[in-house]
Amino acid sequence: MRELALNLRHYETMLHFFRSAAWSLESLQLSWYKAVNRNAPIVRYLGCVLLVSDGMKKSKEARYMPGVKKLHQESENSSKGEYIFGHFFGAIGVLAGTAEKWFCLPLFLNLQDGVKTILGWDDSSEERQASHVVQVINQDFTAAGIFGRALLLLDRYYLSIPALQRLAEGNHTYASAVHIVTRAKMNVVAYEPPAAKKPGRGRPPKKGKMVKLAALFQTRAADFQTAKVTFYGKEETVSYLRVDLLWGQGLYQKLSFVLVRQDERLSIFVSTDLSLEPLQIHTAYGYRFKIECTFREMKQVIGAFGYRFWSSAMPKLSLYRRKGDPDPLEHVTDEQQRKRIRLTLQAIEGFVMCT
Repeated sequence: MRELALNLRHYETMLHFFRSAAWSLESLQLSWYKAVNRNAPIVRYLGCVLLVSDGMKKSKEARYMPGVKKLHQESENSSKGEYIFGHFFGAIGVLAGTAEKWFCLPLFLNLQDGVKTILGWDDSSEERQASHVVQVINQDFTAAGIFGRALLLLDRYYLSIPALQRLAEGNHTYASAVHIVTRAKMNVVAYEPPAAKKPGRGRPPKKGKMVKLAALFQTRAADFQTAKVTFYGKEETVSYLRVDLLWGQGLYQKLSFVLVRQDERLSIFVSTDLSLEPLQIHTAYGYRFKIECTFREMKQVIGAFGYRFWSSAMPKLSLYRRKGDPDPLEHVTDEQQRKRIRLTLQAIEGFVMCT
């Protein structure tokens, strides 16, 4: 109300609006996608739009707010608690702007953890019952249907077999192709392609010799090439090596790995698009951090997560519930109470989207 300078007497009306069943998050999402596609100065890199996805945790201590759960914070900042109670949002944005200044324009945010029981009450929400990683891939294909061929920039958390499987399925199903550029952990293991012909009888092998990528910084140091690149807005000299290997136990998908030595820092970048050059992969990943700047603006400037929606129909949040304990929401059987909880969940997500 304060941000839009609205008269405070409209407060009750705004509460009814966000809890209204006259609109849906999906219709709001598609309308925003189309508006951005028409009006925003979208950046294209090698003929692709640059989509960025990541997860964001927001602390919330309300005892009757849907979706609040205990979350682990992986941070090197000692001022942050290791565990918090709050909401976990999955977000997707598109890079837009001019050549001098790029920024990540948020496209869609929704709660992706702690809400499966609520969504299970509605059969139409089956897609949102998938894992967080798969939901992100699904959202990106929805965006690619509006914006066209896309390059998806992800954190190293998203390099997983379910993500690659869903990506392969989507590229066979949808008209607009999506490829991933991400980062791998230093202990990543891949495999060489199998031998062309196996001697003797039996099933042909799916993989060849195992390769520890981190070891290549030593064993193939002489094969590294040197170049100047712009990374995070700074021009730096790096040495790099590209290797195409099979990755994923049981999946064995061919990926492009780019090993980069930057002073004393060692990094391994990954792409599912084998046509990209090593420095193109390295440069593209450097734009991923734009979404972190967007999160900061949404938290500290816009107030996009300043919602206070709750419902007395919610069971009281237990601060000491263990991971294997049943969800108290399973005991909510009254349809009117379920409806109130669903509308409260919609109000939270709708507030973030509208802000």
